[in-house]
Amino acid sequence: MSTQTSGADAIRPARALDTASEARLVWLRFGRHKLAVLGLAIVALLYLMAIFAEMAAPFDPDHSNARLVFHPPQAIHLIDHDDDGWHLRPTVIPYRLARDKVTLAATYVQDGEHHTRLRFFVHGDPYRLWTLIPMDIHLIGPAEPGQTMFLFGADRQGRDVLSRIIYGARASLSIGLLGVANSLLLGIVFGGLSGYFGGRVDWFVQRTIEFIISLPTIPIWLALAAALPKDMSPLVKYFCITVIISLIGWTELARVVRGRFLALRSESFVTAAMLDGCSRRRIIFRHMLPALTSHIIASVTLAIPAMILAETALSFLGVGLQPPAISWGALLKEAQNVESIAAAPWLLLPGAAVALTVLALNFLGDGLRDAADPHGH
Repeated sequence: MSTQTSGADAIRPARALDTASEARLVWLRFGRHKLAVLGLAIVALLYLMAIFAEMAAPFDPDHSNARLVFHPPQAIHLIDHDDDGWHLRPTVIPYRLARDKVTLAATYVQDGEHHTRLRFFVHGDPYRLWTLIPMDIHLIGPAEPGQTMFLFGADRQGRDVLSRIIYGARASLSIGLLGVANSLLLGIVFGGLSGYFGGRVDWFVQRTIEFIISLPTIPIWLALAAALPKDMSPLVKYFCITVIISLIGWTELARVVRGRFLALRSESFVTAAMLDGCSRRRIIFRHMLPALTSHIIASVTLAIPAMILAETALSFLGVGLQPPAISWGALLKEAQNVESIAAAPWLLLPGAAVALTVLALNFLGDGLRDAADPHGH
């Protein structure tokens, strides 16, 4: 009796998988891709940080202090000691300026006699959340007003690098999303027309794609970005850079959509829809596109890192977003010369943020691509 029961219990999960929806199967297979799950967690954290940048940043990113130029990064210590004994609370050791006895150069040395206590959700620099809600609550900061901390150091104007990286995430990550959205629209439209109609339409679209692919990407981006007026406002330039990046990034997605449409148009459900008198628009958007949704999602996820790298390259080369706009590429521009890197190597930390984001998105895209066809594995 127990043998029969255990056998029935073993059959139930298999039957549940047989009747599971495609979305359920995709999610189950995605969950077994550990790096993809890690990438999803990192990407979600980065975008949450970008959305709530004003609250996540410890200080105003434009607040400068001429007395704290190139302040070194401070490590967080979880154990603190005072006259009352040892305590479990986060602190940082402040630095003070001193003169080197040999070279007389100004250097930062730790002031071991004082500790700066840190707290979560502290009152600090006032801001407007999403330019609408006046607030002054920051996720983390010094417990006492007037104190400073530089977890990622300070730049040549004494501005907090961590706060500027967090604010820069909003521009760099959103350009990736908006650029991919434009590329998605162009890729689906032209790729779908090419794969569905074939013939002259297919020939014309494919020759256009081949021409765009043959163009050197970086020089084209530079030429288009350099053609923008220099007195353009940062917000308008932001949207123009997004359009410029997406005008070249749609070709790969269009080829993916074309290939899938060529395979789907001979399927029985598409033939049945044609015989049933469905319009071409209904066949494309109601029957064919939903069949390749998972593949499009995977392609889009893998395309976002390319968009982020493109914005970073343009801003680093001086033709993308420029101050007072803040992006990871604009921040890296401050580390262009050897003197700055030698004096403050932490100015390269925006590059680490770019690398982390690109790796996380690639892991996420690989996991979605592997999970897109669960029946085939």
